Amino acid sequence: MKKCQRQKGLKLSRIVLNNQDYLYTLKSVHMSLTLRTDFGCTEAVIDDDCGLKRFYEVADILSDDLDIQFLTKLDDFDSLVWDFSYKGRTLTLHYNIYTGISIYPHKFREAPRRDNDAVVEVAQFLETKLMINTARKYLS
Repeated sequence: MKKCQRQKGLKLSRIVLNNQDYLYTLKSVHMSLTLRTDFGCTEAVIDDDCGLKRFYEVADILSDDLDIQFLTKLDDFDSLVWDFSYKGRTLTLHYNIYTGISIYPHKFREAPRRDNDAVVEVAQFLETKLMINTARKYLS
């Protein structure tokens, strides 16, 4: 096995798959879920520094893994606002080129606690799912 030098800002990790060792470097694989309540509701920041490709990855995960149907899709030149229903709660998946991807209740300031709880639940699921997908990309 080759020795790898650790570069500044890179994390050297090891994984064993099928009895074989793999060393890989990850610049920022961990995803840190950020919950904000600045606007009177719970907003989960999924990724604050990403592109449109990441938004569609998140939307696909919601559709495929949670069987979510998007109710409305508003596409603007710098933002996407897609509403969906999760466990009877209407939530919004939002993308903006400046602020990234977030999820918040559709009712925003008037959102009941259950809507805010649903945001946290979806965000925690996405956090786990996106970490797994990112690690797989680096391994392949």
